[in-house]
Amino acid sequence: MKSLRLIFLFLPISFFSQAQKTVQTQSHFWWSINTTATVSSKWSVIADAHIRRTNFMANNSFYFLRAGALYNVNKNFCVAAGYGHMWLANKTTTSELFTNEERIYQQFMLTGAVGKVSTLNRLRVEERWVQKIINSQVSDSHRYTTRFRYLYSLNIPVSKKKYVPSINLADELLMQIGKDIIYNPFDQNRLFTGIKQQVTPSLSFDLGYMLVYQQKLSGNQYVKANTIRWYFYWKPDLRKKKKTHTAASQMNQSSFDDI
Repeated sequence: MKSLRLIFLFLPISFFSQAQKTVQTQSHFWWSINTTATVSSKWSVIADAHIRRTNFMANNSFYFLRAGALYNVNKNFCVAAGYGHMWLANKTTTSELFTNEERIYQQFMLTGAVGKVSTLNRLRVEERWVQKIINSQVSDSHRYTTRFRYLYSLNIPVSKKKYVPSINLADELLMQIGKDIIYNPFDQNRLFTGIKQQVTPSLSFDLGYMLVYQQKLSGNQYVKANTIRWYFYWKPDLRKKKKTHTAASQMNQSSFDDI
């Protein structure tokens, strides 16, 4: 009888906590240009710029610039590190405020193949300082978090011809820790399906649909974003003598940037 009383005691609490969960559905548009410039057989300079909009393209979400260096350990494995800066739009009852985020990141990327299908495993660690809004004003205080991102991606060719689009599938899980992360160690999940199109030997893009499911800081608020994503990839070779079969060129042609 005591066990039954405990069950009936906790049932209303569980029901109430579930009833408090809210999911907001949004539409997003994400665009970016991602550059990997080969400077030697082992080293590349990487940089990318992102524009993200909500209500499809009507409203600001954020603007993001990032740069770093990439080192090819071998033809299938590389490491990278860099810095990024974000300008994040925040809606208040009276205006739109932009806050800053400073970010340092490190990443480890392994490429491979299963038959004709290219595979990518990427682990990225980010140290983030996010400016806080207090009393509807941008403050000098920051919220620090460490975020861990694991991406798995497949590129499936449908033709032997280089300029016929291939199918791109990817999923990325993002988790975070920090003093202010109490209710949402799960940050978000990004599931992508689309095409990858080679435009020139050094320029390509992927275009498709991405479902972003994100948990907010409160823990009981979620955002489900139906997202159109259009990313360009530019891979110039800045070496004086170009070598088409080096480890650097193989890794660069196989790599995918931020998803």
